[in-house]
Amino acid sequence: MRDWPPARAVNPLAVLVSGGLDSAILLAEAVRAYPAVFPVSVRAGLFWERVEREHLDRFLRAIRAPNLRALTVLEQPVADVYGSHWSVSGDAVPGADTPDEAVFLPGRNVLLLAKPLLWCHLNGVPEIATAPLGSNPFPDATPDFYDGFARIVSTSVGGSVRVLRPYADLHKVDVLRRGRGLPLEHTFSCIRPTVGGVHCGECNKCAERKLGFREAGVSDPTQYAG
Repeated sequence: MRDWPPARAVNPLAVLVSGGLDSAILLAEAVRAYPAVFPVSVRAGLFWERVEREHLDRFLRAIRAPNLRALTVLEQPVADVYGSHWSVSGDAVPGADTPDEAVFLPGRNVLLLAKPLLWCHLNGVPEIATAPLGSNPFPDATPDFYDGFARIVSTSVGGSVRVLRPYADLHKVDVLRRGRGLPLEHTFSCIRPTVGGVHCGECNKCAERKLGFREAGVSDPTQYAG
């Protein structure tokens, strides 16, 4: 979206947030532009979600504003589908030297969008923003997927909720530069957090986080265990 954030937003916006860098920066930008912003999080029972939620709560407090509404948490458990998958068990988590494809979670964006789209319909919010990047290689992160899925869900309830993807043409380095000055120490990217809730420093997502900060020339405020 070339006009992100919009100069004159008049409708409310929902933002799909996790606690990671991209969605946190997206949320902060939305708060500067929209009259009402509803952060929406989906809890699926993944290994890192408890720690991620703690960071998200701190980030929300740090950017609090009159137009930022309370966090809505929707339940979408996946253990009955994923079984002993590493994302649920925490075992054999993809390491720093693995390709992006190693962290693919089957149907992840189906699960992340289904309930939030319905929530938007039921609460009169016409758009929801999410933060896939241009480097995302997965089949559920394409324009056809997002537009088609939003259309299917909207049709199922006789509604019309759009999915916005403002960062779809950007890369991690671009987004991090947009986030200069934000409290990024309260974001979380690790898929194998330590017992104390610290970034492990050795998983695929920690490696991506380190590289992003380094290439963006932005000071990395993250505490890593390794």
